[in-house]
Amino acid sequence: MKPIPISLRQITYLLAVADTGSTAAAARAVNVSQPSVSQAVAQMEAHFGQPLFLRLPGQGMQPTPFGRQKLAAFAGLVAQARAALAPATEPDGELTLGAYSTLGPRYAPRLIRAFIDRHPGARITLVEGDLAELAQGLRRGRIDLALVYDAGLPGDLALTPLQAVPPHALVPPDHRLAGAGAVSLADLAQDPVVLINLPHSLGYFLSLFQIAGVTPRIAAETASVEMLRAMVANGLGVGLLATDLPHDLAYDGGRVARLALTGRLLPSRIAIARAAALPPTATASAFLHFCMRAMGNAPGQGFAEAPLADTLEACRTTAP
Repeated sequence: MKPIPISLRQITYLLAVADTGSTAAAARAVNVSQPSVSQAVAQMEAHFGQPLFLRLPGQGMQPTPFGRQKLAAFAGLVAQARAALAPATEPDGELTLGAYSTLGPRYAPRLIRAFIDRHPGARITLVEGDLAELAQGLRRGRIDLALVYDAGLPGDLALTPLQAVPPHALVPPDHRLAGAGAVSLADLAQDPVVLINLPHSLGYFLSLFQIAGVTPRIAAETASVEMLRAMVANGLGVGLLATDLPHDLAYDGGRVARLALTGRLLPSRIAIARAAALPPTATASAFLHFCMRAMGNAPGQGFAEAPLADTLEACRTTAP
C-alpha cells in the first residue's frame, strides 16, 4: 500500500493557513511552530507540483483555485475523521453552530441552553457571520451547522427548513399608521425607509418593493437590527424586518410599532444549513432534530408559527 504523504494533523495546518492567511497566524492558531506549518505547506505543494496558496505582498497567503479545491477535500477528510472517532450515537460531543448575524440573537442562545439542559455533556461553540462567511465555514468543516434564512444560499449546502417568518414593518409610535395593525408597502411609499444591507437581506427586501410595484425611498442602510430599530424609534424612517423580536423597545429606550405587511410577499424561512458533502456528527444530528421539534418542523408537521417559548420546555424532555 502506497504511504499517504501527509498526516491529518498537517492537514489541519493547511486549513489553518487558509483561515488565517499566514503560516505565522496558523501556527499560533493550532499551537505549533511556524516551521512545522511551513513544512506542511511545502510538502503538499511539492506533492501536487503546483502551489496551494498565492503569496501576496501585504495580503498574506490566499488559496489558488487548485488550492480551494484541495482544501475543501481536506476539510471533508477532517470532518469524516472526527465523525469516525466519535461514538456512533453519543450526542454529548462538540458542536460549532454558526448563526446569521441578524437572526442568531433571537433564537440561538435559547436553543443552545435548552439543548444543553437535555445533553449536559454537549459543548457548543457559537460563531456569527453573514451568509457568505457561514457557507465558507460549513464547507471547510469549521462550522457543523448554521442557523440561517433560506434565501441566497449556494447549492452545495443542505437545508432543513424550520419555521416561516413573514416580513413586517416598523414605524415610530407617533407615525400616522402606528395603530393600523397591518399595512401594504404602497401605504409606506412616501416614507423614508431604513433597510438591512447585509448580502441577500438587502436583495430580499428590495424584491418585496419590486413585487409591490413600489420604489422605496431609502434613507439609510445598516447591518444591525438594533440600529435599524433605534433609527425607526427616533423618526429617521420606517423599517422592514423578517426577524420578529418579542418587544418594542430600542436600545436607546425609544419605542417602535410593529405592523404586519399585506399583499404579495415572498416567504422567508428560518433553516438549519450544513455542508451536503460532509457527514453530520451525532451531536449535530441531535441538535438538528432538536431544532426541528423546538421550532415546529418535526417530521410530518410542516411549518409552524408557534412562539419558540411555547415549545422549548417540552423539547427539553422529549427531543432526541
